[in-house]
Order: sequence, then structure tokens, then C-alpha cells
Amino acid sequence: MSGDLLEKARAGDKRSTARLLTIVENDEPGAAAVLRALYPATGHAEIVGITGPPGGGKSTLVNRLAGAYRERAGKVAIVAVDPSSPFSGGAILGDRIRMRERFLDEGIFIRSMATRGHAGGLARASARVVNVLDALGTDVVLVETVGVGQEEVDVARVADTVCLVTVPGLGDDIQAIKAGVLEIADVLVVNKADRPGADETARDLAQMLSLAKDKPWKPPIVRTSAQTGEGVADLVGAIAKHRAWSRESGEYRERRQGAARAEVEELLREALLRKLEGRVGDGRLNAAVARVAERAIDPYAAVEELLGE
Repeated sequence: MSGDLLEKARAGDKRSTARLLTIVENDEPGAAAVLRALYPATGHAEIVGITGPPGGGKSTLVNRLAGAYRERAGKVAIVAVDPSSPFSGGAILGDRIRMRERFLDEGIFIRSMATRGHAGGLARASARVVNVLDALGTDVVLVETVGVGQEEVDVARVADTVCLVTVPGLGDDIQAIKAGVLEIADVLVVNKADRPGADETARDLAQMLSLAKDKPWKPPIVRTSAQTGEGVADLVGAIAKHRAWSRESGEYRERRQGAARAEVEELLREALLRKLEGRVGDGRLNAAVARVAERAIDPYAAVEELLGE
């Protein structure tokens, strides 16, 4: 890793920042050095997750939120996690196209990432990308995830505040997300609130919240219209209230500790797997796999055999 690249990124050069993020996201040589150099400066940014079913207008809402935060913050970043092409592994939605107006603002940095098939809608490297942006002096990082239903709970590992965005007319989809995403939502957003059915959607959400009486924080329900900007200031206020409560109650510390644990465990698994693969070797592993495929032994016996060797 070039020290010059790091210094340019710290000075606000967007091209250098993008290159650093690519190194970290793709786990290129030097990724560990980048994270080691920057990690002591992390922990200062406000990280807001925006999640919810497809068709909820998340990208437009994130665009509005970025503008609202930019009025009060020096640097804002958007991390937009897109569905992946199964062939190239690249992001195919191109959220950045929808945020063209933000490109002219030097204080806003936009990064699209591909999920690469990772369950949970978040690329494995998302936490590392957020850490780099945090360390480079970003005040607010908005993480927008693809809407894949209950697996979106992974966003809770990255964000300090999770906003669940839904819209009138989803019907059964609200029931489908109840058991998963609703439980990790800190703020509930009824977007496109100028549409018919907004009252019913808000009522359904309130009813579901009433079932979770043991939760210390009751998520507020905020109505927005991302197209017009209506309600965005209310949403920023609701996020700020949750942030204040989270710090006062200790939830903030617990959540950050959980994120750190998840990151360490992920790295530990990767390191142990590399070490084990090096010790076992491709030949023995392939032989064991072939025997399992032929039903000569079961998978558990194969693992015990390889570990024993």
C-alpha cells in the first residue's frame, strides 16, 4: 500500500478514497495494512442503515437524506449495496445513476457494492468499507441494502440505527417481513405516504409493534414522500432521537461490540480455513469429497478423517 495513496485519501481526494475502498472490498494485497493504519481513527461516524422490500423508493429516500445531512455535516457517504450479476459479480442496479445530483457535491461520496450472492443483502466487505469511510473523517454513512426480506437482518451488524422502509400497497409483504427485519428496525418509514393506503400501512405496522412489548425502544413510524422531500426532516429527527437513546441506554456500545465480534469471527474463520486447507492439501480434500459423493462415507466422517490427519 502506498503511503501517498493514504495521505491523499485523508486529504479528501475521492479517487484515492475509491482506490482504498477497492483494495479493502476485494481483499487485495495491502488490504490488511490499510485497515490497520486506519482502524484507530474509526468509531466517530454516525452509521444509518436503510433497508426494506424492493419498490419502497429506498434510493430516492437515501438521496434526500444525504442532502439533509449534508446541510449540517461536513462529509456524508452513501454505500449502496446492489444485487450482483451471477456472471460478472458486479453491481447491476447502478444506484449511483439515480443520485447524479449528489456527484457535484464534494462533501458527498457514493460507493456501489455488489452483494456477490451473500445472504443478508450486505457484501461481506461492507463493514470494512464503512470503517474506511469512518476513519477518513466521514460524519454520516448511509448504508442502503437490497431488499431481500428477512435476511436483511445483517444490516444491524453495521448500522447504529436501522430504518425499515415500506410503502402502501405491499399487503402480505408486510406480514412476510414481520418476523425478521421488523425486529431489528429502529425507525419505521412509510414512504410514498401521499399514496392511498398509507394510513392502513402505518396502522398495520403499529399493530405489529404492539406485539413486541418487551422491547425497550419503541420504533417511531415516520411518513415520507421521497419524491417531494416531505417528511425527510422528521426522519432525520427520529434517527437523532434513537441515536441519543442508544447512547444513553448502552445499546450503542452493545451494538458496536456485536459488530466487532462479527468482524473478528469472520476473519478468524477465514484464517482457520486457509490454515486447514494448507495442512490438508487439495489432494486429500478432493479424495474425501469424491468418497462422500460416491456415498462411501458420510460428510461428518470425512471431516473427522481430514481433521484427524
